[in-house]
Amino acid sequence: MDITIIICTYNRVGNLASCIGALGQQQDVDSLAWEVLVIDNNSSDGTGEEVARLAQGFRVPVRCVRETEQGLNYARNRGALEATGHYCAYIDDDILVSPGWLHALYHALQDNQAAAAGGRILLDPDLDIPKWIKPEMYGFLGHQDFGDESFEMDGSERYPFGGNMAFLRDVLLTVGKFDVNMGRKGEGRKREELFKGEELDYFQRVKRGENAYIAYEPRAIVFHQVLPHQLKKRYFRILHFNSGLQRALLGGPARGKTVLGVPLYLFPQLLRAGGRYLMQAVTRGPDWAFRQQMTVANFVGMMIGHYRSRNRATA
Repeated sequence: MDITIIICTYNRVGNLASCIGALGQQQDVDSLAWEVLVIDNNSSDGTGEEVARLAQGFRVPVRCVRETEQGLNYARNRGALEATGHYCAYIDDDILVSPGWLHALYHALQDNQAAAAGGRILLDPDLDIPKWIKPEMYGFLGHQDFGDESFEMDGSERYPFGGNMAFLRDVLLTVGKFDVNMGRKGEGRKREELFKGEELDYFQRVKRGENAYIAYEPRAIVFHQVLPHQLKKRYFRILHFNSGLQRALLGGPARGKTVLGVPLYLFPQLLRAGGRYLMQAVTRGPDWAFRQQMTVANFVGMMIGHYRSRNRATA
């Protein structure tokens, strides 16, 4: 088997027909042996039955494996173990791949003898994006586009996003599992579920390996179907609060001077960010200032995370 396409899903049975259907439209892949592997992350909406229905008459094998440990990274790790392909490509259940996606991604891996690869993630062209979401914020909706030229990603400033990433399977097994303490839990709608950052952690680990080439392939294009709740300010605030919280919790107790476990340097940073937010809100309006509000949420999350780390260490 040349490549396994892994779709991790939780209670989004309505997305599967379009997601898998787009895979069925792949072009220039007649010479490839490939399969579709759906990891059902403990869904309760008939995901397994829907995958079985979609598998009937599909051009390549489609199978579903149930992973009962809740969390996106548990599902990704199960996918790597269950895959039979020489390469593993991950997409999300809200992704629609373009017709040339698989051909481009496979050859980016093979031609570069790459450990991993990724391509463009574009937002649904029919999406009505609120004006307060500026283009520089599109990345928080999963958008990724590094231009028209192929290059080697550094794994830190530039790395593939989870909706469009692929690996040599041996690299997945050598680097090890995705960190199950990171990443989204459940549907990602609640504060305690919405975490990101796991791809950065993983690609930094890939870069430390012997085969460290991460290819960017601009022709490997997918489209992200953004959900309505992801276009709310609450989503962006929670995302940034949880980013700060996760960073502090995973980093352990702070070093240096602290107050209740919170590093002293965070207090003036929070005050400056809060001041910039208030100034922008007064002079340019709350929508313009919202990006700064996200920064405030990140600092608050970091402070709470450090406080919790201190309590854990002294318990």
